[in-house]
Amino acid sequence: MIDYLKAFEAFLWGLPLIVGILGCGMYITIKTRAIQFRKLSYSLKNTLGRVFEKDPFHKKGDISSFQALATALAGTVGTGNIVGVSLAILIGGPGAIFWMWLAAIFGMATKFAEVSLAVAFREKKGDRFVGGPMYYIKNGLGNEKLAKSFAIFAGLAVFGIGNSTQSNAIAGVLKQNLNINPLITGIVLSIICAVVVVGGINSISKVTEKLVPFMSILYIVGCLSILFINRTHILPAISSIFVGAFRPSSLGGGLVGLSIRQVISAGIARGVFTNEAGLGSSPIAHASAKTDHPIRQGIWGIAEVFVDTIIICSMTALVILTTGANTKTNVDASTLVSEAFASGSSFGPIIVTIGLSLFALSTILGWAYYGEVSLDFIFGRKIIIPYRIVYVIFVFLGANIDLGLVWTIANILNGLMALPNLIALIGLSPILVKLIKDFFQDPERIRKSSKEYEACLK
Repeated sequence: MIDYLKAFEAFLWGLPLIVGILGCGMYITIKTRAIQFRKLSYSLKNTLGRVFEKDPFHKKGDISSFQALATALAGTVGTGNIVGVSLAILIGGPGAIFWMWLAAIFGMATKFAEVSLAVAFREKKGDRFVGGPMYYIKNGLGNEKLAKSFAIFAGLAVFGIGNSTQSNAIAGVLKQNLNINPLITGIVLSIICAVVVVGGINSISKVTEKLVPFMSILYIVGCLSILFINRTHILPAISSIFVGAFRPSSLGGGLVGLSIRQVISAGIARGVFTNEAGLGSSPIAHASAKTDHPIRQGIWGIAEVFVDTIIICSMTALVILTTGANTKTNVDASTLVSEAFASGSSFGPIIVTIGLSLFALSTILGWAYYGEVSLDFIFGRKIIIPYRIVYVIFVFLGANIDLGLVWTIANILNGLMALPNLIALIGLSPILVKLIKDFFQDPERIRKSSKEYEACLK
């Protein structure tokens, strides 16, 4: 059974998801006339460029647009930005990063579509707004069975990919570098999670809006310091990325027998894994945002992928390549970045330890909300309290047991989430195009009534 599951995982995260997610991104890029390029400047200016501005106008939603982005980034920026990039380079060489960038470019369009549709088809449940793929599948496509299938896959996946595997990563790195007992790590993480998660999206967003900028800036500054020390190797590293993307064997060493197919597969698969474009997870957080139009929140999705992959993952890759850590023997994905940072400074491993721990903690908090909304969709609000209790327990267990098969099952469930989501994105793309035209007629309007764009949803 274990062999069958691992074989299915390899198959699912191979050609099917690569073709499906990349193909969907290309399709949406064409349908939206490459909105991630046309409106990239507008997107960054009106998202990251306005994070410190307070919106004085009342808009429908529960949390601010930046809080929604921070919560989404909390779930997205995780171990994949460190371990995932390392694994891509170890499997596919430097050229894998080029294909990771390509996946991110099309992923911006996919994430834009996901976020926009999540807001467009969200529902008001009691005193809060909820949304995500299950809601735009049900309310947009009118297919409740497909919507429930996504919710089931997501509701189960959170205990693996967003929970126990993340706490296991934190416990491992703290044990390795600081000799902290995993039992203590598990207890501390469980307490933090319990305190934050009990307050739902409002509590989670208040923590992530402070945690995400802090951890991102800390890690980026650490990367820049290593790159400054190895500045003479930056251009050769960039060159190796572009050369390795098409002629890996020309770089010599262990890349001689590497095929272009392996390079492409490693880069795209790890790129999808880190920014989650197409999986349908982060739109659940964006659906809670206070906004006057779905597209206004959708552009935050473009910024999300840009920060996650183009900035943070690129920093990790350049640190590895400029230090030559990838050419050393006896290194694996979990230790590669530590080796790279250690070559630049004695404080390097500490930066990696703190960065990885904060990245994984933020993922635990972000995915807690994803699971809550997914299971609420199936069972109703009565499931929320039991779910939160079980979620906290899994955080503790993940830090203290050998997960083994959990990684495989989690990856399978994570991949299965994408299938109903991709069907919905393609099926609802005509509505997305209508929403884009409606919004960009006058994007600076304030307090637009939801009734004005409801015609686009029909």
